[in-house]
Amino acid sequence: MVKGENHHALEALQFTHAGKVDCIYIDPPYNTGARDWKYNNDYVDGDDAYRHSKWLAMMQRRLLLARELLNPADSVLIVTIDEKEYLRLGLLLEQLFPEARLQMCSTLINPASAQRSGAFGRNDEYLFFVMLGEAAPQRLKLPREWASARGRTHTGNIRWDLLRRSGRTNSSRADRPALFYPIYIDPAVPSIAEVGEPLAEGEHSAPSRAGLVALLPIRQDGSEGNWQASPATLRKRIDQGRVRVTGSAEKGYTISVLKDGEYKKILRGEFEVKGHRRDGSILVDDIDTDQVFTVPSTQWRITGHDSTQYGTRLLNQFLPGREFPFPKSLYAVEDAVRFFMADKPEGVLVDFFVGSGTTVHALMRLNRQYGGNRRAIAVTNNEVSARDARALADRGFRPGDAEWEAQGIFEHVTRPRVEAAVRGVTPEGDPVRGDYKFIDEFPMAEGFEENVEFVELTYLDAEEIELDMAFTSIAPLLWMRAGSRGPVIEERTDPAGDPLPYALTGVYAVLFDTDEWRSFVQELPETVGTVFVVTDSASVFAGVASELPDGLDVVRLYENYLSTFAINQGGRR
Repeated sequence: MVKGENHHALEALQFTHAGKVDCIYIDPPYNTGARDWKYNNDYVDGDDAYRHSKWLAMMQRRLLLARELLNPADSVLIVTIDEKEYLRLGLLLEQLFPEARLQMCSTLINPASAQRSGAFGRNDEYLFFVMLGEAAPQRLKLPREWASARGRTHTGNIRWDLLRRSGRTNSSRADRPALFYPIYIDPAVPSIAEVGEPLAEGEHSAPSRAGLVALLPIRQDGSEGNWQASPATLRKRIDQGRVRVTGSAEKGYTISVLKDGEYKKILRGEFEVKGHRRDGSILVDDIDTDQVFTVPSTQWRITGHDSTQYGTRLLNQFLPGREFPFPKSLYAVEDAVRFFMADKPEGVLVDFFVGSGTTVHALMRLNRQYGGNRRAIAVTNNEVSARDARALADRGFRPGDAEWEAQGIFEHVTRPRVEAAVRGVTPEGDPVRGDYKFIDEFPMAEGFEENVEFVELTYLDAEEIELDMAFTSIAPLLWMRAGSRGPVIEERTDPAGDPLPYALTGVYAVLFDTDEWRSFVQELPETVGTVFVVTDSASVFAGVASELPDGLDVVRLYENYLSTFAINQGGRR
């Protein structure tokens, strides 16, 4: 977690995660007119004639930096918003991400609704999904309330479709003459004994086969239709167990097939094959009636998204007596991210409006549910609310005082909430009361098997960095650039104070003295993915880099670091 102003944190992340982020989830200020956000250090009031343009300017700066973090081949930006700014936000997203696919969902966050004088009561908000490259919502196993109450998807049963084409389009023999052919049924089973060839034009009866019943695609009105598969395709599907025969000689036979989409459900393991029927068709167990595999619609009416019950009240379970305005439901955030991160066990998520820490908490839940080591980079400042700031000022405290900083969002809410979630213990040392619900139910006091690193974003003197006097200060950024795994290389001297020629971990390494490059290369673990070389000489850097194994991320310190911020600061360091 990063403590600092979100705009500058995004600039720092350009150095560590440009093009590497799988998901960005943000819950920005909604610009309600209340004192909920600042522009140029001043609160933006509801009567400010420029409050919409100020909000857009603030968002544009951050979104431009954010897009540099996203993997253009497969990533998603998720932004929550309400009716105050959703129109402007939608246009801004279309402008900044013209290559992306943009979709908006509505989610119920307050079943009771917030009553408003002279207006409809509000009980929902919106989520924009900006999908880049191959990103798309995954089909997942979810509680049944996610599925439509209509249609066969809702039943939990596998879907068999009629082989004879129905409807008015391309359904007659004349439309597809090559799909008008006989299928021969063995009535003793019944099963398909033979698949014939298409009948020639003018032929209306199938050649007879001793002991078999010929079946042609005759529609209910008696006219000639066609099958949905060629003879060769149908034979292949019979071999796969994807063709079923029902009915009798007296009442007539019906042939059904498992289309490609349904058959893929079996291949993915959504349905378990428990045998075959007498006709050779696959026999499967139906899905648990309490759950369903689905990609939901754009209208989310999910019990767990109630922000009062699973936002405010849930937060109070981890931080008794501490207040935070309008925290998101833990399960609402978890679900929004789930559709794009479930299949990315090593995925990286960024949230630069992290607030109370709900996003980090939600990713812990996903790691437990799906396995893996998904990482969240969460950014928040330590802003003190307007009400608390007045009270502290009345007592004589100012920003920077310990009493003042202790009431900031990071120190008072975000950090302790994340620590309480991981450990399962409140700041007072009591086990967190209650159980998690939905998808994965277990006591909150169990906590999570997660590691958390807290980092504070500060200003550094560029000259100190160039003179190699600030390594300890930027060490966390190097660790993040290398993947945020394993120990942090924090010092460039040994315990006795003597300079280290180099430092190694199993994930990354730093070469401080380029004269020692031979020993460095010999001792470099095969698991290392990133190498930092400290030198002010481009030629020395190139020479060392040429001796390193292929495929490493080799970074020149401190020139690469400083040039990154020179660019992002418009030429200023």
